[in-house]
Amino acid sequence: MRKVAIILPPRESFAPDSAGAIGLLVHRLARHPAALPSVVLGPPIARPFADAAFEPVTPSWFPGNLARRYAGGVAAALRRIGPAAIEVHNRPDVAIFLAGRFPGVPVRLLLHNDPQGMRGLKSAGERAGVLARIAAVTTVSQHICRRFLEGITGEVSVLPNCIDLADIPDVGAREHLILFAGRVVSDKGADSFVTACGLALPGLPDWRAEIIGADRFGPDSPETPWLAALRPRAAAAGVAMLGYRRHGEVLAAMARAAIVVVPSRWDEPFGLTALEAMACGAALVASARGGLPEVFGEAALVIDPENPADIAAAITALATNPARRAALAEAGRVRARSFDVAIAAARLDALRSDVLAAWPKRQGHPI
Repeated sequence: MRKVAIILPPRESFAPDSAGAIGLLVHRLARHPAALPSVVLGPPIARPFADAAFEPVTPSWFPGNLARRYAGGVAAALRRIGPAAIEVHNRPDVAIFLAGRFPGVPVRLLLHNDPQGMRGLKSAGERAGVLARIAAVTTVSQHICRRFLEGITGEVSVLPNCIDLADIPDVGAREHLILFAGRVVSDKGADSFVTACGLALPGLPDWRAEIIGADRFGPDSPETPWLAALRPRAAAAGVAMLGYRRHGEVLAAMARAAIVVVPSRWDEPFGLTALEAMACGAALVASARGGLPEVFGEAALVIDPENPADIAAAITALATNPARRAALAEAGRVRARSFDVAIAAARLDALRSDVLAAWPKRQGHPI
């Protein structure tokens, strides 16, 4: 049976100890039963996920930058595979390159980030051009869909990010822990979290706060000047900075934490951390930036990420009211079920079926 070839970005890892959000999501769907089998193509990695088919890509010797050489390596691998369809994650340049070299195969671009901040999609004309040159565009949220279609007409589908509820650990009793998990950068509001905890923790003597994460995904993430400046502030506020942890450890921490805070300043394309926190049964405190409201619905206390006093008040309100905290946590669990991988996989099967059915007609051939 022919396969769907899933193309990772050229710097995206597909390994348990270093995968970022895209790698984790691709793995989640690739290992789930589907109408068509799939193979993931990405940069070579020593120990890729063992439960999904993976093909390492050796960049070609094409002149040009890494993206072009990577796309050339992907094309060489695809000639061996002979896929029924191609799905390119987050790289419009790679999608267009492959569409030009495999005109008989439908190419879908799956966008995880704001297209108006991506090379090749910043202008309405560029986005319209991409939409015309490939088979389909799919985004992870309505927010990203709106950003893609701003100023143009066309059809873009939405496939929300998902979570495998079977991966959620049961770690026993929940702790009086306030947790921030994710990239420790200004856009994610880690500094607002530290300041808020410095305001809230003196009134919560049996509570503690932790930050899990680093500047990037992976154990080799660098110590940036921003991180170095945050560390003494975190120590003074009583916030432990634990550094990078593997994804399973992050989920275990969320399953122990009573409260998870997602104080993102930037317009989140989706907000996977919020979904994971809800699935793990933590009460969620979050900003309403970007696609985040699509994720949490009514199952979060909404805060202003630029106002640490507001965040501190929300933390205190939940920490001092166990009944309210439990009700919000249960609402989050219920909400998270609608994002389970089985639902996402069925939706992806339907999208693939639609593209494969429409492609011969779009190419000028009878169906």
